[in-house]
Amino acid sequence: MRLGLNIGYSGPRISIDMGLVHEVERLGFHSVWCAEAYGSDAVTPAAWIAAQTTTIKVGTAIMQMPARTPAMAAMTATTLDQLSGGRFLMGIGASGPQVVEGWHGVAYGNPIARVREYVEILRQVWARERPLEHQGRHYQIPYRGPGATGLAKPLKSTIHGRPIPIYVAAIGPQSVEQAAEIADGLLPAFYSPFHGVYRDPVARGLQKAGADKATRFDIAASAIVVQGDDVQACLALVKPALALYVGGMGARGKNFYNELACRYGFEEQAKKIQDLYLGGKKTEAIAAVLDALADAVSLVGPKERIAERASAWKESGVTTLLCALKQPEAARTLAGALL
Repeated sequence: MRLGLNIGYSGPRISIDMGLVHEVERLGFHSVWCAEAYGSDAVTPAAWIAAQTTTIKVGTAIMQMPARTPAMAAMTATTLDQLSGGRFLMGIGASGPQVVEGWHGVAYGNPIARVREYVEILRQVWARERPLEHQGRHYQIPYRGPGATGLAKPLKSTIHGRPIPIYVAAIGPQSVEQAAEIADGLLPAFYSPFHGVYRDPVARGLQKAGADKATRFDIAASAIVVQGDDVQACLALVKPALALYVGGMGARGKNFYNELACRYGFEEQAKKIQDLYLGGKKTEAIAAVLDALADAVSLVGPKERIAERASAWKESGVTTLLCALKQPEAARTLAGALL
């Protein structure tokens, strides 16, 4: 199992701990990943990191698809890939309706259909076999709809790029199955190796893809990592993120993270967290996150405990463990145990 560093997205002021990035590169980590929500973007930090490293791969987890046309995303990916010497990994995702419609100002639509079209277009751009043409539910290229000038013509990318590995962020069973079928890798959110909810959808998708894809498909799952002697204190640092996502990252009846917690068997707690968070009681929502839930999606505690529990991720089928950590000593613990 390979290791990656997940730096996520920034708070009010963006900063990147390049000392930590250089340390994980020295340790032999496979990749470092940047994210975006509705503040810092994923592409600029990826470029910043790629420019200051030499061997580690750089990925986006994720580039929000509704924020970019597929052609723009393909251009960006190829530019980064070539400037970094072929080290770019493209993670994409549909995001959620609150961000897509409330921030980007575009229709959320059908995320499963959008992902399939997006991936098809990316690969057409990179293949350069013919000028780009696509007529789908979400994307029409060339565009000839309302407001069109009638002057559009199919174009072929001027830059000759390679087929960059595409990772798809997915949570729901149908989305996970499709990702396994059409993508090169899966970015599952709040992955728990102790609850096999991703296993069957991945297997179905790989079966649809056929051939030997199972040997090439990368399950790149994140885990929050906090090293310290006090397990309870470490778990307390995991709970705010879970409260935010399970409780507030989505509306009632349309929160993918809440649904995931329910599939893990925490239905009662997931409802309570959401009720408190949406009711403005964020501190209480954090307190409502059970230790069992926090521990299932994280690696925390003394270095011996982290090293021992990390094997569960490998045994569950994870091929790249993306570590959301800030401590160099935690990175060294995992490198010593797994690399």
